[in-house]
Amino acid sequence: MLREYDPNGFFDEMAAAPHQARPHYQKFLDEFSQISPGEFDEKRRAVDLAFMRQGITFNVYGDSQGTERIFPFDLIPRIIPAKEWEYLERGLTQRIQALNLFLHDLYHGQKILKDGVIPPYYILSAKHFRREFVNFKVPKDIYIHICGTDLIRGADGQWMVLEDNGRTPSGVSYVLENRRALQRTFPGIFEAIGVRRVDQYPTELLRMLQYIAPNGVVDPTVVVLSPGCYNSAYFEHTFLARQMGIEIVEGRDLVVREARVFMRTTKGLQPVHVIYRRMDDDFLDPTVFRRDSMLGVPGLVHAYRAGNVSLANSIGTGVADDKVMYYFVPKMIKYYLDQDPIIPNVPTYLASEEADKKYILENLGQLVVKAANESGGYGMLMGPKSSAAEVEAFRERIIADPRNYIGQPMISLSTHPTYVGEGRFEGRHVDLRPFILYGEKTVIVPGGLTRVALRKGSLVVNSSQGGGSKDTWVLYGDE
Repeated sequence: MLREYDPNGFFDEMAAAPHQARPHYQKFLDEFSQISPGEFDEKRRAVDLAFMRQGITFNVYGDSQGTERIFPFDLIPRIIPAKEWEYLERGLTQRIQALNLFLHDLYHGQKILKDGVIPPYYILSAKHFRREFVNFKVPKDIYIHICGTDLIRGADGQWMVLEDNGRTPSGVSYVLENRRALQRTFPGIFEAIGVRRVDQYPTELLRMLQYIAPNGVVDPTVVVLSPGCYNSAYFEHTFLARQMGIEIVEGRDLVVREARVFMRTTKGLQPVHVIYRRMDDDFLDPTVFRRDSMLGVPGLVHAYRAGNVSLANSIGTGVADDKVMYYFVPKMIKYYLDQDPIIPNVPTYLASEEADKKYILENLGQLVVKAANESGGYGMLMGPKSSAAEVEAFRERIIADPRNYIGQPMISLSTHPTYVGEGRFEGRHVDLRPFILYGEKTVIVPGGLTRVALRKGSLVVNSSQGGGSKDTWVLYGDE
């Protein structure tokens, strides 16, 4: 079925040229070639049915068709050889170290601002900079415990960092469920190829959460705090809690007494020591942040400040997610680690810098423009694929609020064979979101979530914008 696959001139993950597979795909293709189109279709339907029965879904806000959807899954895995993965691991480890050092500095000495590496204006105007947490010592000095860093490959095959998700990154549940689905679907292929495991993630996540428990707590109670079933990642919240063997709670299940957090149970109040929170700062505690939040826990921040409960990720990490801060990450790496970035950024222009703004406005039709604090593919202009009216509307937004926008060249993301129906495969653009755990040590799940833009020609891989996913196989060797 893949014999006639044509990469159409893009950098393709599987095909170096038409009819020429990359060496690390060869074993998979040898095994896959023994499966008939009818058999493949049967397997595909079986996986879709299993996903539906298990409720492997995501929610789309404001969708009149209904909130829950099955997350589309393509059966052809993305394969990464060992040497390439080692390179990515080194680059991601370097990046999470620099981001944590930056956040610690930002909320303490602010040396990076005093030394002129980052103009203070960008921090003071950042939506998620929490002035009230300046000089607050977070447990173990760690701010970002769980990070999902999005990686892409351009036309030359060079890996680049597209963005860092350091607040509440989602998608790891799909990594684990995709793997289970493919192991059931292609059991023989797994054994023949030698693919690194991903199922240790929940154990490592729980270990990291226990590590950041308040001082003196020997056997900490850890919970997952979810905004509830209408959140787009609710499936993941329940999945991770179940996998770790801990409780999932909503704000109403927790209560603060004398600066300590307790969980309401049928046997009375039970102390809680570590909260893996899956909601933004704004909604965490109505006595400190948004007063209209019905999702948070009144008094939670007081308990956090008193050192009686630990939060992952810490309050105030959102400033590192700001797309304007992304521009400065290579400078952070140089400043804090005295190293050059192992994985480069995408070239980026800041609309608040006069020369950059001029360039962005003059080349709006050729650039991708992003709002500083939007995610999920929202608040974005894809210049070459937009109408003249859309370009002009964005021009007005940039002029009105330049601090809120960055511009980047349109990167032609690498492609991967993806099933399009009737026994045919075509190239679809992909990215990769590896998940990094930063605790006593740095742990990165081998692979991560490969997201795929299912619409032909689309570069937007987000599930909310019509994207799907693939299993990502990291090999023990290079072939």
